[in-house]
Amino acid sequence: MDASADTASNTEVVTRFAPSPTGFLHIGGARTALFNWLLARRAGGRFLVRIEDTDRARSTQPAIDAILDGMRWLGLDWDGEPVFQFQRAARHAEVAQAMLDSGHAYKCFATAEELEAMRADQRARKQPLRYDGRWRDRDPAEAPAGAPFVVRLRAETTGATTIHDQVQGDVTVQNAELDDMVLLRSDGTPTYMLAVVVDDHDMGVTHVVRGDDHLNNAFRQLGIVRAMGWAEPVYAHIPLIHGPDGAKLSKRHGALGVEAYRDELGILPEALDNYLLRLGWGHGDTDIIDRTAATALFDLADVGRSPSRTDAKKLENLNGHYIREADDARLTDLVAPRVAALIDRPLTPDDHALLLRAMPELKPRARDLNDLADGALFLYRTRPLPLDDKAAGLLQGDAPVLLATIAGELAGVETWDVAGVEAALRVVAERAGLGLGKVAQPLRAALTGRTTSPGIFDVVALLGRDETLARIGDRTATAA
Repeated sequence: MDASADTASNTEVVTRFAPSPTGFLHIGGARTALFNWLLARRAGGRFLVRIEDTDRARSTQPAIDAILDGMRWLGLDWDGEPVFQFQRAARHAEVAQAMLDSGHAYKCFATAEELEAMRADQRARKQPLRYDGRWRDRDPAEAPAGAPFVVRLRAETTGATTIHDQVQGDVTVQNAELDDMVLLRSDGTPTYMLAVVVDDHDMGVTHVVRGDDHLNNAFRQLGIVRAMGWAEPVYAHIPLIHGPDGAKLSKRHGALGVEAYRDELGILPEALDNYLLRLGWGHGDTDIIDRTAATALFDLADVGRSPSRTDAKKLENLNGHYIREADDARLTDLVAPRVAALIDRPLTPDDHALLLRAMPELKPRARDLNDLADGALFLYRTRPLPLDDKAAGLLQGDAPVLLATIAGELAGVETWDVAGVEAALRVVAERAGLGLGKVAQPLRAALTGRTTSPGIFDVVALLGRDETLARIGDRTATAA
């Protein structure tokens, strides 16, 4: 039998993101959510969220909060309220009972000891480890009164199942390879396999887009779908994300949660969105694809079958692009807390206004929000400024004398702006017979304590007359 890709072609597209709340929202999950969001939004459909919290020992409220917060930060808004799988256990059991009643499921009274002996025998014979169907055709009355049992799916044993996967292409499995999986445990709780299928059906999900590590599950889950006579979803199993070395992404690659990209690395959400989009999906050679363009262009047919590899340099470049494109006021609000942490005091309203004025000059060279904060430090440092080694080297020899000359010329600037400052510094360079760079280098060191900064005219203009002359004075005090 075939799982047709055309099942949902004439209905509203409904996708879902269904994370397990056992940790942060990692980038693989974020990419899955993004692809589901784009598929639904392009089709004018609905994007739903389901929290698969049936693992009560590992599911936590902080993890739920982190996942939903990460999605909001990435702009992945969902329709309706999140569905919590654990709360639907009674519905899952109801479906299992319906399958018992119809003969598509049966009670299995095999004990744990019997099943372990069965698996040991299969291992000894080098056979696949699968349930052997020992209670498939037996009368439940043969079991001792009150004996515990699980409910198993009565899977098809002949023929084959083909899934027309929208990413992987046609994938076929012989039904004989699929055993009678457990639907309800002996304590009456549903298994993951049952809960997922029931929830997808009840939520009206038409397209199941998830990692390709779930591809094998799809064949098993289809057994439930068909037993209940439900519409089969369109499947799309996307390759996992690998590290730069081609191995499965793990902690040793520095695998991080979305909040770490935001809080620790200073990545903008639109940059991470663009980066995740290009991990496995592409549109020609275009790297810069914003959310609006992605929504118009996204198609499952363009998702590659091979695992994509993380590329820190590409993310850095994308983030630099989006920082340059970002609104200055927004960047200022994002960077201000980072600056405050670096200088160990809150920013005053005047400090904030200064950061906003400086932002057009700070952002062209920044790769992330941490770069922006670090680049803004010269605005708030207290005198005398600490010098890094390279800056200290530039202030040796005749530099104090040159700085004194610069201070004298700047003191006479009538209008303290970039144009007025530039004119004064060019006069100094011309009189000294120096290139402008030879004038700018020691001045930059004196004003920022570093050898890199925004343009020197902008630095002087931003610091203002009094602070500029005072900082120069700290370095000319010993000049004769």
